[in-house]
Amino acid sequence: MSASIIEDQRLRNRTGVFEDRDEAGKYLARSLEGFHWQNAIVLAIPSGGVPIGLAISSRLGLPFDLIIIRKIPVPGNTEAGFGAISLEGDMVLNDSMVGMLGLTKEEIKGLAELVREELRARNHIFREDRPWPDLKGKVVILADDGLASGYTMTTAARLVRRHEPEKIVVAVPTASLHTIEMVAEEVEMIVCPNIRTGSYFAVAEAYRNWYDLSREEVLGMLRTYNILSEKTK
Repeated sequence: MSASIIEDQRLRNRTGVFEDRDEAGKYLARSLEGFHWQNAIVLAIPSGGVPIGLAISSRLGLPFDLIIIRKIPVPGNTEAGFGAISLEGDMVLNDSMVGMLGLTKEEIKGLAELVREELRARNHIFREDRPWPDLKGKVVILADDGLASGYTMTTAARLVRRHEPEKIVVAVPTASLHTIEMVAEEVEMIVCPNIRTGSYFAVAEAYRNWYDLSREEVLGMLRTYNILSEKTK
């Protein structure tokens, strides 16, 4: 499989193209308007993907949910990851990094289980432990605020694939070309206005105003769009 890739050539290799995630989400939503999205659903990867996914869902009139995925951090360096894991246990590893770190299967299993504990907590807080949506035969739009290594999005795509969708679309404002090519093997379409080449890439550089979203900010967004039930308001 190799996805069709939709980009904005005017934004190729540019930095600082979006004010913030809100602007990026609206830009991306406009980029998706020209396609037909019958029987589609938007799944956002928290936290950064939430404003992106909500903008798409709102503009296209599509149902919205969260897909709970997290990177598995390198021991002693929580900013770096050597793979990613889903709540359901789907896991994609960066084999070269695993080899470089010298991690054993037992160590990986232990680190992954710690992340799954966090995923269960996030599922409770952000999704209220709702049943997983029926994805069979649907077009699934996976939204995030950017693709760096691509392991989180690859994990998300493989989880969704097991649920037999009609098609998987990745929608992100920015990504490295290398990662786009990797993720393209897992999905049918990638919509990414700002693609950058070169050996160095940081998602944050696509934004003029970038910061990590807090749990309270994410909850506030979900409440605003009536994603959470009344009992959490």
